[in-house]
Amino acid sequence: MANVVDLNKLIEFSQKKGVLNTPEDRQRVKKNVFKTENFNVALICLNEGQEIPSRPEPYEVCFYIIDGRGTFSVGEEKFDLSKGNMIFAPANVTRGIKSKEHLILLGIQEAH
Repeated sequence: MANVVDLNKLIEFSQKKGVLNTPEDRQRVKKNVFKTENFNVALICLNEGQEIPSRPEPYEVCFYIIDGRGTFSVGEEKFDLSKGNMIFAPANVTRGIKSKEHLILLGIQEAH
């Protein structure tokens, strides 16, 4: 069965400034779009200057930038990415995101 989602209706930014250290802070900027037995898709919306600090996660993820610009860290490397770019982060490797302007992205994750 097909499932259509209007991502524009899900876009919402948190007003918290700076580093989003707690799981509660991160949940305010992340919305689950799809969850299946094989993959999860999350919409992440960050205001300028907001940061999800680097930390390891037990699942693989591809981030696709819908709009905006940010710095993505994967392991020891940093990448400045913008609209239309995509980056892969393997499981159990540290990863983080710092927004340079309003940043809207999809995280396509291994099921967890």
